[in-house]
Amino acid sequence: MVKFAVVFGTRPEAIKMAPVVLAMRENPKWEVRVICTGQHREMLDQALEVFQIVPDYNLGIMTHGQTLEEITTRVLQGVGEILRSWRPDLVLVHGDTTTAFAAALAAFYERIPIAHVEAGLRTEELGNPFPEEANRRLTDVLADIHFAPTEQAAENVRREVRGSKEVYITGNTVIDALLEVVQDDYAFRVPILAGLDFSRPVIVVTVHRRENWGTPLVGICEALRRIAASHYCQIVVAMHRNPRLQAVLRAELSGIEHIHLIEAPDYREFANLMRRSKLLLTDSGGLQEEAPALHVPVLVLREHTERPEGVAAGTCRVVGTDPERIYASVAELLTNTDVYMAMAQAPNPYGDGRAARRICGILEQKYTV
Repeated sequence: MVKFAVVFGTRPEAIKMAPVVLAMRENPKWEVRVICTGQHREMLDQALEVFQIVPDYNLGIMTHGQTLEEITTRVLQGVGEILRSWRPDLVLVHGDTTTAFAAALAAFYERIPIAHVEAGLRTEELGNPFPEEANRRLTDVLADIHFAPTEQAAENVRREVRGSKEVYITGNTVIDALLEVVQDDYAFRVPILAGLDFSRPVIVVTVHRRENWGTPLVGICEALRRIAASHYCQIVVAMHRNPRLQAVLRAELSGIEHIHLIEAPDYREFANLMRRSKLLLTDSGGLQEEAPALHVPVLVLREHTERPEGVAAGTCRVVGTDPERIYASVAELLTNTDVYMAMAQAPNPYGDGRAARRICGILEQKYTV
């Protein structure tokens, strides 16, 4: 049998790689093993439960307050040991996490080919976002096969990785995952979400990036307070589990009328919340791809994005973290129907929900028994 190792360690990676794992496991001639590093813990377990994926290996590296150096060395050592004992024919990693880079490096050291899913994303600023921009560039250099979500991402790989011929445009697997879990008749389990009045505009907010810690996050909270006070809407802030982030969000936003702070819900719950929302404010990367598939405009709480296709298509707008700029952008979308509909109806450039099938088709051509 052909042996494939799929490595991930965070909730976004698990969500985006789940369709690939499930599609690969349909081939009876392939042995597919999942290596989970546990870079995230509870949030990762939520995603795995949704897609009913049980890891074959779980490194459980997460510790409180861990540094990037600690994550890198634990993943490098843990994945390296598994690869030496099992010797897969190909290692698949995803995106821009420290898990992806360190696992790719472990495979490189073992002379095992690497496939990079979601290859080629760039902001063109090495330190923004940090450390993701460096992680994805380094992973692309190490990879033998690049599965790029868009033509622009593919061109980035071709330009930077000299001589690379194994670059394929597949769309993004997150659209596959998203379309699998949204439901017309979904009933929310989180009490706050179940009690929302969706006849009023609901704005969903997520923020977690390191470059937004500190002053930028305080500015975002200031904008949210102004929005809640000035517009007939409800704001749901889905809080990342990082205690440093939660401390700021609770200090700045607790008790504010029309603002609801909730722990980050599981993927199915969040996807269906996003589907029924009016607007998404986020510094996430993947959500810039998911929300447009649901016709939800996205305001990006960053100064740069590695997903310029969404900006060019009109599905996303980069607004940064300045409170005035955020407030003005939200106010325009809530009051100007033409501007709102132009964003909501813009075509999603990130795929049609068949990316995992395309990836498996390419692998079937390359790896046959």
